[in-house]
Amino acid sequence: MSLFAVFGITGSGMAAESERLSAVASNMANASSAVASSGQPYKAREVVFEPVSAGDGEERPSGLGMAGVKVAGVVESSAPMQSVYDPGNTFADEKGYVQMPNVNPVDEMVNMISAQQNYQADLEAFNVAKTLALRTLSI
Repeated sequence: MSLFAVFGITGSGMAAESERLSAVASNMANASSAVASSGQPYKAREVVFEPVSAGDGEERPSGLGMAGVKVAGVVESSAPMQSVYDPGNTFADEKGYVQMPNVNPVDEMVNMISAQQNYQADLEAFNVAKTLALRTLSI
């Protein structure tokens, strides 16, 4: 693997973690929303990553291992919705329960911290590779 391949690998990791942070921000912003724009309760979104092997989409010899990560998709969480008793709410059913989003703020904070630290690690690896490349060129 060339030194310059590190830039692609770390860049793909930063892009994927950025997408994950966007999903977390959306989940946190809608954690207390009774209804989403679709008219249904908001469902938490989760980002699914997929590894990119070294031979995918580029002319590289096979057997070089991984070449990064990409976002395979953003899926809605399968966690059950929360029922909150609020008979005065306009969105309450006949029993007085309102279906609230299936967003757990504690889990979202953990996801946010994890994504932020992964992004920081990718950025640090990128900077180390940049420094090595500059030192190599100055020889």
